[in-house]
Amino acid sequence: MKSSRSSKSTVKNPVADPRFLLTTKTAQKLYAAAAQEPIYDYHCHLSPKEIAEDRKWADLSEIWLGGDHYKWRAMRANGIPESHITGKAKPYEKFLAFARTMPRLLRNPLWHWTHLELDRVFGIKEILNEDTAPKIWAKANDKLKSLSAQKILKQFRVRLVGTTDDPCDDLADHQKIQKSGMGTRVYPTFRPDKALLVDQPSTFSTWVQRLEKGSGIDCTSLHGFLQALEQRHEFFHQLGSRISDHGMNQAFGRGGTREQATRIFTAARKGECPTPDEVVAFKGFLMIYFGELDARRGWTKQIHFGAFRNGNSKGLRDLGPDSGFDSIGDWPQIDLLAGYMDELEGRGQLPKMVLYNLNPADNYAVATLCGSFQGEGARGKIQFGSGWWFLDQLEGMKWQMNALSSLGLLANFVGMLTDSRSFLSYPRHEYFRRLLCQILGEEVENGTLPKDMKLLEGMVRDICYRNAESYFGMEAGKV
Repeated sequence: MKSSRSSKSTVKNPVADPRFLLTTKTAQKLYAAAAQEPIYDYHCHLSPKEIAEDRKWADLSEIWLGGDHYKWRAMRANGIPESHITGKAKPYEKFLAFARTMPRLLRNPLWHWTHLELDRVFGIKEILNEDTAPKIWAKANDKLKSLSAQKILKQFRVRLVGTTDDPCDDLADHQKIQKSGMGTRVYPTFRPDKALLVDQPSTFSTWVQRLEKGSGIDCTSLHGFLQALEQRHEFFHQLGSRISDHGMNQAFGRGGTREQATRIFTAARKGECPTPDEVVAFKGFLMIYFGELDARRGWTKQIHFGAFRNGNSKGLRDLGPDSGFDSIGDWPQIDLLAGYMDELEGRGQLPKMVLYNLNPADNYAVATLCGSFQGEGARGKIQFGSGWWFLDQLEGMKWQMNALSSLGLLANFVGMLTDSRSFLSYPRHEYFRRLLCQILGEEVENGTLPKDMKLLEGMVRDICYRNAESYFGMEAGKV
């Protein structure tokens, strides 16, 4: 049934208001300072190939709906058939199905994100619904003719991008980008999740073969396997990377011994599946090794934990991973994570870390754990990372910043990241900045913070850009 709302509706789009989310004069002044800062997007899932080739898109559906599992989940919740989500429906039919979902998305962050992207990228201020969809489709597609991956990065003043890369990748696209002279610096991130998969012997062996090919090192033994990983780590370092990343349900504690790891590795290469205790021992051993590599080269280790992946097994079988069938997990986190960090600290090999927690029930525990391992060498050596995935919305980000403020130093926070596969996600940095300024502005005007605008503006600008640039140590470009 068609919406009764006219496409000529005079209802104002709140996202188009310069005061969006900023309800106090102080917040508005702080945001004016925050908005001057460029973007240092130290962690995302953009494709380096698409950046290197300066990809263009055929239509709004391709750039906006392709691969966006946030939108897919919302459309499924609205009863949209899968044919119009990930299936074979025509691009405009998929876009129209999403437009029909929009009125149902009030108070969901997608409502804000969608209109931020329409306004900031395409200059479209209309509210998206079934009636406005044809006009918005036409205007956005016309604008897309002049947009490309690199032009979007330049438009949003993105000085640095940290992609997410497998150690076996040849990083040819990164090398092409570096030679291109583009203003945005793009660095690879070392993400060795598949190196841990001894509980999936077939997948593990296939990946080890790729590692052998990429490194040129025989990985028949654990010794060779570790050498090959170290060589790839050094290769990433030579291309300017100073950051690694791991995704896991929970940490693996202090790890097993080298002797245990050797036995488990050898058995897995023969196709034998280890016991649950052996899995934890091997993964823990390898995570300690990765921590030592990062510490040795002065890198920062990111750990994303707490995601319960692929809970819908039928959805996984039908559509594969990263299709919108994940949720927040509920595993005990602190004992094993503390054991891991303590083991590295005891060896004098604890690198800088950013800890991203997905279950907000653990926010205070994680924030206090960060405080237990601070030390010389960096302000905020152990960072409580910004709200991610299901938490990179107003409430989730506010929870994270409140926990960090109460238990640590908000002023040393490295701030927002997109953690996105979409080139249209950069308005989320603005979303975060407006929220940060609103929080501080409210507390100034209710008398709980001093109205020292020089101090506050410096703090805001630090959190929005300068802290990250200093902390990660990867040179930003000029845009």
